[in-house]
Amino acid sequence: MNINGISKVIGQADKIKKVDIKNQGADFKDFLVDAIDKVNQAQIESVEMDNKLAVGETDNLHDVMIAAQKADLMLNFAVQVNNKVLSAYKEIMRLQI
Repeated sequence: MNINGISKVIGQADKIKKVDIKNQGADFKDFLVDAIDKVNQAQIESVEMDNKLAVGETDNLHDVMIAAQKADLMLNFAVQVNNKVLSAYKEIMRLQI
């Protein structure tokens, strides 16, 4: 990549809105609780869509499959984040100071 390409990337990076959690009054616990609630809501929505399809209230299979895949991806992402956080915690606990 040449210098012009790098300057374009840096220019785009400057446009990204930075989020300062401390200034918003939220803490890490609230962030995690909100994220888990969103995963739970996606799971509930997927089950509701499945039930509607089963009883014939909807015939749009695409929306049902999209809801199911969305819920699955969100759950898998949450599990992977959990695994990484636990791994980092265990690594920190192994450090000898």
